[in-house]
Amino acid sequence: MTETPKTPRNLVLVGHGMVGQRFLEAFAERGGCGPAGDWHVTVLAEEPRPAYDRVHLTSWFSGTTADELSMWDDEFGVQHGIDLRLGDPAEKIDRAARTVTARSGQVFPYDALVLATGSYPFVPPVPGHDAAGCFVYRTIEDLEAIRAAADNARIGAVVGGGLLGLEAAGALRAMGLDTHVVEFAPRLMALQVDEGGGAVLRDKIQELGVTVHTGAGTQTVETDADGAVRGMVLSNGATVDADLVVFSAGVRPRDQLARECGLPVGERGGIVVDASCRTEDPAVWAIGECALACDGRVYGLVAPGYAMAETAATQITVAEGEFTGADLSTKLKLLGVDVASFGDAQGTTEGSLEVLYANSREGVYKKLVIGTDGALLGGVLVGDTDSYDLLRPLALNGAPLTAPPEQLVLPSSIGAAPGPIALPDEAVVCSCHNVTKGAIRSAVADQGCADVPAVKKCTRAGTGCGSCVKLLGTLVGEELAAQGVEVSRGLCEHFTHTRAEIYEIVRVKGITTFAQLIDEHGRSGTGAEGCEVCKPVVGSVLASLSPALGDAVSGHILDGEQAALQDTNDHFLANLQRNGSYSVVPRIPGGEVTPDGLITIGEIARDFGLYTKITGGQRIDMFGASVDQLPAIWKRLVDAGFESGHAYGKSLRTVKSCVGQTWCRYGVQDSVALAIELELRYRGLRAPHKLKSAVSGCARECAEAQSKDFGIIATSAGWNLYVGGNGGMTPRHADLLLVDADRDALLRTIDRFLMFYVRTADRLERTAPWIERMEGGLDHLRAVIVDDSLGICDELDELMSRHVDSYEDEWRATLEDPDRLSRFVSFVNAPGTPDPTIRFVPEREQIRPADPEAHDTSDASAQTFVAGPSLEVRTLV
Repeated sequence: MTETPKTPRNLVLVGHGMVGQRFLEAFAERGGCGPAGDWHVTVLAEEPRPAYDRVHLTSWFSGTTADELSMWDDEFGVQHGIDLRLGDPAEKIDRAARTVTARSGQVFPYDALVLATGSYPFVPPVPGHDAAGCFVYRTIEDLEAIRAAADNARIGAVVGGGLLGLEAAGALRAMGLDTHVVEFAPRLMALQVDEGGGAVLRDKIQELGVTVHTGAGTQTVETDADGAVRGMVLSNGATVDADLVVFSAGVRPRDQLARECGLPVGERGGIVVDASCRTEDPAVWAIGECALACDGRVYGLVAPGYAMAETAATQITVAEGEFTGADLSTKLKLLGVDVASFGDAQGTTEGSLEVLYANSREGVYKKLVIGTDGALLGGVLVGDTDSYDLLRPLALNGAPLTAPPEQLVLPSSIGAAPGPIALPDEAVVCSCHNVTKGAIRSAVADQGCADVPAVKKCTRAGTGCGSCVKLLGTLVGEELAAQGVEVSRGLCEHFTHTRAEIYEIVRVKGITTFAQLIDEHGRSGTGAEGCEVCKPVVGSVLASLSPALGDAVSGHILDGEQAALQDTNDHFLANLQRNGSYSVVPRIPGGEVTPDGLITIGEIARDFGLYTKITGGQRIDMFGASVDQLPAIWKRLVDAGFESGHAYGKSLRTVKSCVGQTWCRYGVQDSVALAIELELRYRGLRAPHKLKSAVSGCARECAEAQSKDFGIIATSAGWNLYVGGNGGMTPRHADLLLVDADRDALLRTIDRFLMFYVRTADRLERTAPWIERMEGGLDHLRAVIVDDSLGICDELDELMSRHVDSYEDEWRATLEDPDRLSRFVSFVNAPGTPDPTIRFVPEREQIRPADPEAHDTSDASAQTFVAGPSLEVRTLV
């Protein structure tokens, strides 16, 4: 007898955002739809595109495409029989007939209805809120409109200083707009950080050139005769000039459909649901930002939304599971400032105590909230969030701490914090998908996952907001090591190779572009865009090998694809300073400079209103230049015979020297001449990290050579060579490598030392830790570069010879190329316009960056200096 096939039941999903997409995935995983399922799924989506990653929406401004943000796979829809209808939102629900009518007029019957309508941006009903030039920050279409308007705007204002508001401010600032943030609360990110953290966050953001107004609401958006925005009036009476306004003052649940069909909603909005995410109607569920959970909250983060989506999917398929709340922890980088909060960040738990670490000089604020039983309840991190991956799971676990809490916030140089191994297996590592440490260990130990991408695919950990990826990598490495499996030291998720291996691949195979390298040697399936880790590394490797690769790759870092790989400093051939200005550092080999050279530097500093300082490396820094001034300043320096000092690059900085036997009665060798020769020989050499050197003319060591990456001390018979020293937070004396060497032996050994370091060191690894981790240490290094134990010295010699012969001053070459010069503008949409946010005040007859607050009165004259070809003085209001 033939079995009668089941009649499929109908499920209608209203809304296709991140939470809606997660519901579809969870529903399919539980067998609700697809070949084995008995549900037919229809999705009614309002937007013209499928679900995309709103968490990383701002990356669209920096080049991430809509396709790259998309979370929808057409093959997934076909495989599971999902009927996705874009641009056709639901407009009416008939609960009695169990139907949904779409905008197109088509009527869809349902046996189960899931509302995932999300939220809408709240726009304060102030006069002028709907003027031309006012926008919200919610969809890709919103971003497209903002970018188009920014082309003709000069000043932008963001109403709202929460997470999304600060992201919007960062986008406006990146597009070259003078940017203001207006926040009604007394501090930024009031829901996530406390008063102390908010103060640090405000200072750091204002240092980046964004003006912050807190404790003030928007009273009016003022317009001109054509109806376009021209400014705002705030509730405190202040005015803000602006020709573009972005409203990001929070969101409200989109619960209109539920209201119209008679479903209960909360007093302040949100569709009322129980622990199963079911509404009063047993056939209707609500998830995400449109739902008022059983704990009386509307959750506005992706992790709770995902948890609700999984609860609803489980309830509809197997009638199990509950949603009783979710982790509200956040970790973000806002305008370049690291911010995180977790657990009871505000310290509202009765009897709780606080452990604080604050360093205003470094812009770091850390607070832990500790319960009466010694458990970590929550915390706030601003400026340094490296410990977030450990702290958040400890707070979620709720067990008493096994280490003093101060160890968890003190810098590593002061206190040794416990590592991820201290986390219990039940600790939640990925709150977006509720993945525990135990599940990650099981994926490695029991399911054969051998790297982070495999664990991501198996557990979904790290595929949400991405804040747990660093901890995920550490845990995977620890579990592999515990099993005796060799742990990959790959550069990042795009490469399984170390920096040293990438160097060899590029050198041996003659690879000339990042695109070629990632295409031929990157991890499959990770995409060709790379990341902030691998792109600068590959850029440095290509630059250091450019002489060996010949004409196939440009040696100049601002040419072609090379330019896109550089960080901010290399991108503008100058060091970015705290207030958005740049420093100019001409090379002064050995610290020797003529009176005419000094006069030239002095005249340039005077004419451009720059702050001047003699550095510890015996050269002169000039601070306070704007981007558009850099070419004019360097034109005068180059004409006077100066060249780039490479203060901005991972390369040789200086070779310091004493005056040596030429002048000093104790000197035994000409230290100045040798220092100049070394600096000119190794200038421009790109390396894994910066390099410093010094030459002392006698054992009195006035040049402090033993604290340098390579240092030379004169003896009566020649030169002693020391390597692997450094100053800084963890100073280390260099080790003696050669004794009484003559000039040729000295140069030959330094050549090989530097090229072997460039060839084998890890990313951002100084020479000191490089030698310390080297098997055999200094003895092995001596065997390789002095005794040629590996037979590579001829090759190292040849690489250095090519570098010396091919050196070209980067600034001279830039000045001779109009295409390279075109990037040196403060505002891409208004070339030649100076940046008005770069401000200075007088101090000790020079200038310094103005404090963020406009009432900076450190000098009695209370004047603000604006750097320019002729120094302009303006009185502060």
